[in-house]
Amino acid sequence: MSSTSPLFFDTDCLSAFLWVRNESILARLYPGRIVIPQVVYSELSNPCVSHLRARIDELLSAGEAMLQDMDVGTPVYDFYRKLITAPGDGHRIIGRGEAAAIALAWVNGGIVASNNLRDISAYVKELCLLHKTTGGILKDALNAGIITESQGEVIWGNMLRCRRKLGYCTFSDYLRENP
Repeated sequence: MSSTSPLFFDTDCLSAFLWVRNESILARLYPGRIVIPQVVYSELSNPCVSHLRARIDELLSAGEAMLQDMDVGTPVYDFYRKLITAPGDGHRIIGRGEAAAIALAWVNGGIVASNNLRDISAYVKELCLLHKTTGGILKDALNAGIITESQGEVIWGNMLRCRRKLGYCTFSDYLRENP
Protein backbone atom coordinates (compact mmCIF):
# COMPACT_ATOMS: atom_id res chain seq x y z
CA MET A 1 0.00 0.00 0.00
CA SER A 2 1.47 3.31 -1.03
CA SER A 3 2.54 5.60 1.76
CA THR A 4 1.48 8.61 -0.31
CA SER A 5 -1.93 7.51 -1.61
CA PRO A 6 -4.90 9.53 -0.37
CA LEU A 7 -7.47 7.78 1.81
CA PHE A 8 -11.09 8.44 0.84
CA PHE A 9 -13.27 7.94 3.90
CA ASP A 10 -16.86 6.82 3.90
CA THR A 11 -19.21 7.97 6.65
CA ASP A 12 -18.98 4.90 8.86
CA CYS A 13 -15.20 4.60 8.95
CA LEU A 14 -14.65 8.30 9.59
CA SER A 15 -17.39 8.53 12.19
CA ALA A 16 -15.94 5.57 14.12
CA PHE A 17 -12.99 7.81 15.01
CA LEU A 18 -15.08 10.96 15.42
CA TRP A 19 -17.55 9.37 17.86
CA VAL A 20 -14.75 8.40 20.25
CA ARG A 21 -12.75 11.61 19.76
CA ASN A 22 -9.76 9.81 18.26
CA GLU A 23 -9.55 11.44 14.85
CA SER A 24 -6.07 12.63 15.82
CA ILE A 25 -4.93 9.05 15.10
CA LEU A 26 -5.91 9.59 11.46
CA ALA A 27 -4.07 12.90 11.29
CA ARG A 28 -0.91 11.40 12.77
CA LEU A 29 -0.98 8.28 10.59
CA TYR A 30 -1.97 9.85 7.30
CA PRO A 31 -0.82 13.49 7.28
CA GLY A 32 -2.04 15.30 4.19
CA ARG A 33 -3.74 12.17 2.89
CA ILE A 34 -7.20 12.28 4.54
CA VAL A 35 -9.90 13.04 1.99
CA ILE A 36 -13.53 13.46 3.01
CA PRO A 37 -15.97 13.29 0.12
CA GLN A 38 -18.45 16.19 0.18
CA VAL A 39 -21.23 13.60 0.32
CA VAL A 40 -19.80 12.21 3.58
CA TYR A 41 -19.44 15.72 5.01
CA SER A 42 -23.09 16.38 4.12
CA GLU A 43 -24.21 13.13 5.78
CA LEU A 44 -22.37 14.16 8.94
CA SER A 45 -23.95 17.63 8.80
CA ASN A 46 -27.27 16.20 9.95
CA PRO A 47 -28.41 18.15 13.05
CA CYS A 48 -28.52 14.89 15.03
CA VAL A 49 -24.75 14.49 14.63
CA SER A 50 -23.65 18.10 14.23
CA HIS A 51 -20.98 17.53 16.90
CA LEU A 52 -19.28 15.13 14.45
CA ARG A 53 -19.29 17.76 11.72
CA ALA A 54 -17.68 20.21 14.16
CA ARG A 55 -14.86 17.68 14.66
CA ILE A 56 -14.44 17.39 10.88
CA ASP A 57 -14.36 21.17 10.61
CA GLU A 58 -11.47 21.17 13.09
CA LEU A 59 -9.56 18.67 10.94
CA LEU A 60 -10.24 20.77 7.85
CA SER A 61 -9.26 24.08 9.41
CA ALA A 62 -6.03 22.56 10.76
CA GLY A 63 -5.19 21.31 7.25
CA GLU A 64 -5.27 17.69 8.45
CA ALA A 65 -8.02 16.70 6.01
CA MET A 66 -9.51 18.01 2.81
CA LEU A 67 -12.97 17.93 1.26
CA GLN A 68 -13.48 16.70 -2.26
CA ASP A 69 -16.60 17.13 -4.31
CA MET A 70 -17.61 15.56 -7.61
CA ASP A 71 -18.75 17.80 -10.44
CA VAL A 72 -21.87 16.73 -12.30
CA GLY A 73 -21.05 15.40 -15.75
CA THR A 74 -17.55 14.20 -14.89
CA PRO A 75 -16.51 10.52 -15.08
CA VAL A 76 -16.19 10.31 -11.28
CA TYR A 77 -19.70 11.70 -10.79
CA ASP A 78 -21.15 9.43 -13.47
CA PHE A 79 -19.56 6.40 -11.80
CA TYR A 80 -20.80 7.54 -8.38
CA ARG A 81 -24.38 7.89 -9.74
CA LYS A 82 -24.18 4.43 -11.24
CA LEU A 83 -23.15 2.95 -7.88
CA ILE A 84 -26.06 4.55 -6.01
CA THR A 85 -28.77 4.03 -8.64
CA ALA A 86 -28.13 1.22 -11.15
CA PRO A 87 -24.81 -0.57 -10.65
CA GLY A 88 -25.45 -3.35 -13.15
CA ASP A 89 -25.62 -7.12 -13.09
CA GLY A 90 -24.53 -8.83 -9.92
CA HIS A 91 -23.93 -5.61 -8.00
CA ARG A 92 -25.95 -4.05 -5.23
CA ILE A 93 -26.83 -0.41 -4.87
CA ILE A 94 -24.64 1.06 -2.16
CA GLY A 95 -24.83 4.07 0.11
CA ARG A 96 -23.75 7.53 -0.97
CA GLY A 97 -20.74 7.68 1.34
CA GLU A 98 -19.40 4.31 0.22
CA ALA A 99 -20.07 5.16 -3.43
CA ALA A 100 -18.29 8.51 -3.18
CA ALA A 101 -15.25 6.94 -1.48
CA ILE A 102 -15.05 4.21 -4.12
CA ALA A 103 -15.54 6.54 -7.10
CA LEU A 104 -13.02 9.10 -5.84
CA ALA A 105 -10.45 6.44 -4.90
CA TRP A 106 -10.84 4.79 -8.30
CA VAL A 107 -10.37 8.01 -10.27
CA ASN A 108 -7.58 9.38 -8.04
CA GLY A 109 -5.61 6.19 -7.38
CA GLY A 110 -6.47 6.26 -3.71
CA ILE A 111 -7.44 3.96 -0.89
CA VAL A 112 -11.04 3.33 0.20
CA ALA A 113 -11.50 3.67 3.97
CA SER A 114 -14.70 1.79 4.80
CA ASN A 115 -15.99 -0.82 7.23
CA ASN A 116 -18.92 -1.85 5.07
CA LEU A 117 -17.31 -4.92 3.53
CA ARG A 118 -20.59 -6.52 2.52
CA ASP A 119 -21.46 -3.60 0.26
CA ILE A 120 -18.06 -2.65 -1.12
CA SER A 121 -15.90 -5.78 -1.34
CA ALA A 122 -17.04 -6.72 -4.87
CA TYR A 123 -16.23 -3.22 -6.12
CA VAL A 124 -12.88 -3.12 -4.32
CA LYS A 125 -11.92 -6.44 -5.91
CA GLU A 126 -13.27 -5.66 -9.37
CA LEU A 127 -11.61 -2.23 -9.53
CA CYS A 128 -8.36 -3.46 -7.87
CA LEU A 129 -8.69 -0.78 -5.18
CA LEU A 130 -6.71 -0.66 -1.98
CA HIS A 131 -8.88 -0.76 1.14
CA LYS A 132 -8.61 0.02 4.86
CA THR A 133 -11.06 -0.68 7.66
CA THR A 134 -11.14 0.86 11.12
CA GLY A 135 -9.36 -2.26 12.37
CA GLY A 136 -6.64 -1.86 9.75
CA ILE A 137 -6.20 1.78 10.67
CA LEU A 138 -5.87 0.96 14.36
CA LYS A 139 -3.39 -1.79 13.46
CA ASP A 140 -1.38 0.78 11.47
CA ALA A 141 -1.46 3.06 14.53
CA LEU A 142 -0.22 0.18 16.71
CA ASN A 143 2.58 -0.66 14.27
CA ALA A 144 3.57 3.03 14.07
CA GLY A 145 3.76 3.28 17.85
CA ILE A 146 0.92 5.80 18.02
CA ILE A 147 -1.14 3.52 20.27
CA THR A 148 -0.47 0.43 22.36
CA GLU A 149 -2.57 -2.70 22.08
CA SER A 150 -4.26 -1.86 25.39
CA GLN A 151 -5.08 1.66 24.12
CA GLY A 152 -6.44 0.02 20.96
CA GLU A 153 -8.65 -2.18 23.15
CA VAL A 154 -10.09 0.87 24.91
CA ILE A 155 -10.68 2.70 21.62
CA TRP A 156 -12.28 -0.41 20.09
CA GLY A 157 -14.55 -0.87 23.11
CA ASN A 158 -15.58 2.79 22.98
CA MET A 159 -16.38 2.46 19.27
CA LEU A 160 -18.54 -0.59 19.98
CA ARG A 161 -20.34 1.30 22.75
CA CYS A 162 -21.06 4.01 20.19
CA ARG A 163 -22.65 1.28 18.05
CA ARG A 164 -19.93 1.13 15.42
CA LYS A 165 -19.91 -2.21 13.59
CA LEU A 166 -16.33 -3.45 13.55
CA GLY A 167 -16.71 -7.18 12.91
CA TYR A 168 -14.82 -8.33 16.01
CA CYS A 169 -15.56 -8.16 19.73
CA THR A 170 -12.10 -6.85 20.64
CA PHE A 171 -9.08 -5.26 19.04
CA SER A 172 -7.05 -8.29 20.08
CA ASP A 173 -9.50 -10.54 18.23
CA TYR A 174 -9.05 -8.39 15.14
CA LEU A 175 -5.25 -8.57 15.43
CA ARG A 176 -5.33 -12.33 15.93
CA GLU A 177 -7.42 -12.83 12.77
CA ASN A 178 -5.54 -10.20 10.73
CA PRO A 179 -1.83 -10.69 11.46
